[in-house]
Amino acid sequence: MSTSWPRRQTRSAKTPANTLPQPTVLPHRGRPIPRAALKPELRAVRFFLAADDIVRIAPFGDGNVNDTYCVTLASGEQRILQRINPAVFPDPMAVIGNMLVVTEHLRRFPPRDPGRETPFRTPLLYPGRSGYAFRDRDGSAWRMMELITGARTCRTITSPGQARETGRMLGLFHSQLRTLDPQSLVDTLPGFHDTNSYLHRYDRVRSEPRRHIPEPDRFCDLAVEKGRDRVNLLTERRDRLSHGIIHGDPKMDNFLFDQSCETIVSLIDLDTVRPGLLLHDLGDALRSCCNRAGEAPDKPGDAGFDPGLYAAWLEGYLSTAGGLLTDEDKKSVVDGAMLITFELGLRFYTDYLAGNRYFKVSYPEQNLRRARTQFHLAESIDRQRDRLAAVFTDLTAAGKK
Repeated sequence: MSTSWPRRQTRSAKTPANTLPQPTVLPHRGRPIPRAALKPELRAVRFFLAADDIVRIAPFGDGNVNDTYCVTLASGEQRILQRINPAVFPDPMAVIGNMLVVTEHLRRFPPRDPGRETPFRTPLLYPGRSGYAFRDRDGSAWRMMELITGARTCRTITSPGQARETGRMLGLFHSQLRTLDPQSLVDTLPGFHDTNSYLHRYDRVRSEPRRHIPEPDRFCDLAVEKGRDRVNLLTERRDRLSHGIIHGDPKMDNFLFDQSCETIVSLIDLDTVRPGLLLHDLGDALRSCCNRAGEAPDKPGDAGFDPGLYAAWLEGYLSTAGGLLTDEDKKSVVDGAMLITFELGLRFYTDYLAGNRYFKVSYPEQNLRRARTQFHLAESIDRQRDRLAAVFTDLTAAGKK
């Protein structure tokens, strides 16, 4: 799902030096090696490139799901090689198919904002010898994509201008995909954003015998119980909410900025693109963009929802996609942000209790730490509910003047 774009590999206090990823040492070009003896990334890259074209392969980014590598070619060009995690995406070929459909649509009808000179760049998929995917022995699929140069991620929002820019870009993305037939996409994650199903899984895992499984966390248990009666907030209003093709994972890591970190040039990671509620995307983007502490603060309790960034983000979104939202959407934005934040905390906590089977971790308690961060953030949204609702009311009233 997510790939964090160019960011220097650093070691946190939780990550021992010997666990940092190292570049793959390429076999000598003149010495043939049986394909079965090659590392998986080498087997995959040779589907897309001739051996003499490959100089270096190095782990890239720190996404939670897929395995990602940067491939350096003899020409100096760099590309992205990525293994789609079959434990998360049971039909990885459909993931690649969806990406082809969406990128082709966005290339034919690129998002444009009058008065903005910076073009939106859609990452290309490169074909291999017989298609766009390499199937490995374990059933996983590999793809090769363009590395968008001159771009960077900004892990946290530091100014209202960045928040406004992020909202503007998600609005352009939603608006431009309104003309794409939803039937052209495959649902690669059935049950995604079904908070009730995540809650049922938590209950199953929570009730299992605790042998060889981490002990529950009291703070997280209380947060789950507090959120139980709110899991149907959007489901009950579904018929009155706006539907469209959504990104599915519009967190800060997936917005690529120019080097100034002021203008967005691309929205990446299209693995979860699917028909759905626009509020699911708005909620997830607001969750990520309006927390100045970021996704992994030193102290989970530092997570907090910033009303000023929230106002700027909404202003940006409404400027490019305000017409897509129904009156019920506008009344439900705060609920959407709170629900998606709670849902992600629930997924992290359940995965921690289940033994970290879904999200990749660098140390055993990482998913617990992630869960605590999201639950603190959900509490922050809930405490400010009335204030945040007033922000949206003021913005929409100003837009009518």
